[in-house]
Amino acid sequence: MDHGPDEPGTAMLTVNDKLKIPLREFEFTFSRSSGPGGQNVNKLNTKVTLRWNIEQSPSLPEGVRGRFQEKFKRRISQQGELILTSQRFRDQGRNVGDVLEKLREMLASVATAPPARKPTKPTRAARQRRLEEKRQRSEKKQRRGTVRFEE
Repeated sequence: MDHGPDEPGTAMLTVNDKLKIPLREFEFTFSRSSGPGGQNVNKLNTKVTLRWNIEQSPSLPEGVRGRFQEKFKRRISQQGELILTSQRFRDQGRNVGDVLEKLREMLASVATAPPARKPTKPTRAARQRRLEEKRQRSEKKQRRGTVRFEE
């Protein structure tokens, strides 16, 4: 049974009240972690790798997708997949939570569009200052010319 994007029973990654992504869009793979872990480090797959095809995600609005691809282009593969890993913790469940939190923070940073710049005009005083500085520079350069002695 396929659930719609906002149907109950669908696990979601919630970025904000407007942006929610179903977990079924993500592909998780597990492998052995490096680092501490005692005897378990060589036999448990605790490292988590998340793969997400950003270009084909139906849950991502076009504006957010563009800002995300621009900001995080180094983390996106040639096939359009975002690849994130986590091996911070010694157990798989906490690493899944950690990698999802990383993705949530990345999406939150591009979720809202930056405000459009409102063009402003320079003030009269600023225009006068600019012209006065121009005049002074011009005079300084004119004084650098050759000096003639008249007798």
